[in-house]
Amino acid sequence: MPPGALDNVKVADFTWVIAGPIVTRYLANHGATVVRVESQAYPDYLRYSRPYKDNTPGLNTSGLFALYNSDKYSLGLNLKHPKGLELARRLIGWCDVVVENFTPGTVERLGLDYEHAKEIKPDIIMLSLSAQGQNGPHCKYPGYGIELQSLAGFTALLGWPDRSVVQPYGALTDYISGHLATAAVLAALDCRRRTGEGAYIDVSQIESSLQFLAPLTMQYLVSGEDFVRIANRSTTAVPHGAYRCRGNDKWVVITVWDDQQWQKLCQVIDQPDLAEARFQTVTDRMEHVAELDQFIEEWTIAKTAEEVINLLREHGIEAVPVQDTRDLYEDPQLKHRHHFQVLNHPEMGPCAYEGPPFKLSKTTSKLNMPAPCLGQHNEYVCTNLLGLSDSEFVELLAEGVLE
Repeated sequence: MPPGALDNVKVADFTWVIAGPIVTRYLANHGATVVRVESQAYPDYLRYSRPYKDNTPGLNTSGLFALYNSDKYSLGLNLKHPKGLELARRLIGWCDVVVENFTPGTVERLGLDYEHAKEIKPDIIMLSLSAQGQNGPHCKYPGYGIELQSLAGFTALLGWPDRSVVQPYGALTDYISGHLATAAVLAALDCRRRTGEGAYIDVSQIESSLQFLAPLTMQYLVSGEDFVRIANRSTTAVPHGAYRCRGNDKWVVITVWDDQQWQKLCQVIDQPDLAEARFQTVTDRMEHVAELDQFIEEWTIAKTAEEVINLLREHGIEAVPVQDTRDLYEDPQLKHRHHFQVLNHPEMGPCAYEGPPFKLSKTTSKLNMPAPCLGQHNEYVCTNLLGLSDSEFVELLAEGVLE
C-alpha cells in the first residue's frame, strides 16, 4: 500500500468540538500521527453530543465525536497537574504541528502558547483557530459555530422575506474555517520544508467564513444595498427552487439559467405556450415568479422525484433530488467512491465514518482507526511516542497525571 502524504508529520492536538478536530482529522487521514489531548474532568463537548450508539449516552458513544476523530490517538492528561503540563511540553517537543482552538489567552495561561512552544522546538508550527482571532476588542468573546454563523451574517440570508430568519443547520463557521485552516497548516509545512522555519497561524472563524459571502459584501460596498432574503429563489436564475414531487416529503431542485433552457422546460412540462407568453424573457419570469413556480409544481407533484430528474436531464436542464440522510448513505455515487467507510469502534462496534473529502493519486488516504475512547492510548503515547520508561508511565498513572 502506498504511504500517506503526511506519514512523517507529528501533530499535538489540543482541540475540541468541530473546527479544530476537522483540521487534525484531515491531517491524520493522510498519514500524520495525531495525539489528541483530553481530560476526564474536561472532555470534549462533542463526547456529550447526540447521536449516541443505541441511544446510550457515554463519553465514548457519541457518533458526532467519532465522525471528526478517526485515525487519532487519545492521551488523557490532567493539565492542572504540574507533571501534566510537563508531559504536554514534552509532547510539543515531539511534534511538528500544535493545533488548539480555545478562547484566546487559555494556552498562554498554561504556558503552552507559541512563544513557549518555540523555546521547546524552534521550528514548531502552531495553529490557533478561534472564534474571532487572537487580537481585537472581541477576541476573547467565547462562542460556538451555532452562534458565530449569525455573527458572520449567514442567518440573515436564510428564509422568506416576510418571515423571521432561519438558522442554518449545524456550526457552519466550524466547517468552513476547519477546511481553510487545514490548507494553512499544509502551506506552513511546505514553507518549513523549504526554509527550516516554523510559523504561527492565527485563524478567525468569522473572517474565514466571510470569504463565502464576498459577492454580498461587494454588493453592499458598491451600491449600499443589503441582501434581502428570497427563500429558495435566485437573483440570476429563474425558475429556481425546490418543488414538491409525488411521495412523502419528496422534492427536487430545478434551475433554469437562460431562455433556451426555459423553452426546453416548457416543452417537457407540456406547456409550450408559456415560452411565448408573459414568461418569455428572464425579466418577465422574474416579475411573475410566484405564478411560474405554481405551474412547475403542478407538473412535478404528479411525478416521482426520479421521474422529474430523468426527464429534465434528458433535455439538458439542471435538476437534483433533495436528499435526506438515508438517501445520502444509499447514494450510488458516494458508494462508488467509498465515501462512507466502516470501522470497528472499541465500544460502539462497527460504525460508518465519512472518508477524506479529497484523494491524492500517489498516496493513501484510507481511514485506518476508529475514533479513540478517552485515554485509550495513554501507554502507547507515553512509552512508544514520547519515550517514557514503564516505571515513569506507572508513576504518572499513580499520581493522577494520566486519566
